[in-house]
Order: sequence, then C-alpha cells, then structure tokens
Amino acid sequence: MANATDEHLRAAVRRIAPRLVLDQTRRGTPRSPGVGRRRSVPAWRGGDLDVDGSMDAVVEARAEGRSPSVDELRATDWARPGLALCLVLDRSGSMNGARLTTAAVAAAACLTRAPEEHAVLSFAADVQVLKALTAPSRPTRTVETVLGMRGHGTTAVADALVEAGRQLSRSRARRRVVVLLSDCRSTDDVDAVPAARALDELVVLAPADDDDEAARLTRASGARLASIDSVLEVPRALSRLLADDRT
Repeated sequence: MANATDEHLRAAVRRIAPRLVLDQTRRGTPRSPGVGRRRSVPAWRGGDLDVDGSMDAVVEARAEGRSPSVDELRATDWARPGLALCLVLDRSGSMNGARLTTAAVAAAACLTRAPEEHAVLSFAADVQVLKALTAPSRPTRTVETVLGMRGHGTTAVADALVEAGRQLSRSRARRRVVVLLSDCRSTDDVDAVPAARALDELVVLAPADDDDEAARLTRASGARLASIDSVLEVPRALSRLLADDRT
C-alpha cells in the first residue's frame, strides 16, 4: 500500500505505518539502560562547571580571600551510554511486504533499545547509510526510511559488516553491537568471517527456513544467531540475544 498508485493513499500509509510499527514494537520491550545521563564529576575531569555543586567551595574560598582550586570545584558531563547498536539490513532480494515489515520492526526494536546511539545500514551490492550513528532523526522518520527500501543486486555481507564496524567506532558506549538481519548468503565471493570477527559483538537474525549460511557465519565468528519464523518474534529474539552479554 505504501506504493499504491493513489497519491493520497500512499501519503496516508507512509504517515501512519511508522507510528504503528513503533507502537507495537515498544509494547513489552524493556526500557534501555543505555541512555547517557548528566552526572556530577570533579572539575579536573572536564565538562561544564556545576555551579550548584561548586557553590560551597566558592563561598569558602572567598571567605579565605583566595580563588577556589580546580580540585575543589565540580563539573557536569554526560555518562557514557551503556549500549550502541548498528542494524544492518539485507536488501539484496525482493523487498516484499513481509521482509519490509520485519526490517521496520527490527529498526524500531534497535532504536528503542539504544535511543541515543543507533545506526541503520542497508546493503546489496553496495552499502547505504540510512541513519548514521549520531545523526539526529525522529524514530518515525527512521522507520519510514526503512519501509521505503527497494531490493535488488548481489549480497556484499563483508562490506556491510565493515561499514557497521566503522559506524560503531564513533560510539562512546560501553557495549557496541552489530545486528545483522540477513540469510548471510554472500554472492560477491568475499568471505564475511574476517569482517564478523573484527566486530566487538555481532548478533544475526535470519529466516528460519533459510538460516544455513547464517549458522555457518555465526559458528565461525563467535557471533550469536536467532532464527525467525515470524516478524512477531523479532523484538523478543533481539532482547534474548542482547541479554547474552559477553563483554
């Protein structure tokens, strides 16, 4: 329906569908502990001056006729987020309704899990950055972009994993995970195992009826795999894989 010939119908579907996907995915999804928060730290560590936290030291120093030292002052900075995710979507085949919905739900689950630092890539013969790691974007806009994907071309899994690692290298998070949604069947004759091994963590969501290559890749690289029968399983499977923290 997002590609219907009726212009008004297309516009309505593209406006409503992202909100529906987000609302359904957020139900029952645990709140992420990975959002960075402001914290008070000693001023020598850097950050912005914490006026309230430094006031006692300033008053005491003035009473003694001196300037407060940096060791006496407080500052605020952002705590590191706990989790950054890079979702990698295989668009090498026909992006029909079921595949698009699965991709959109996976995107919604990732941005719900890691709202501060998440990236979304798609790949076939080339790799496209749909949402860069720290680029500002409304959640509905990210899901809308995923729903607009079109499939074609060969499958360059290795290139996609290399770009995912590049995206996560910019992260401040304590844990950085690549989420690959694919059957992992490379058609460009490039072995994806070295690229997979180079990542901090890799989890793979593969179709249950075509997961042989995904199982081979995860065994060879030490990654983790969930085989998906239905789009409804995606949020739960992702939660299970992310709960298995090996860091």
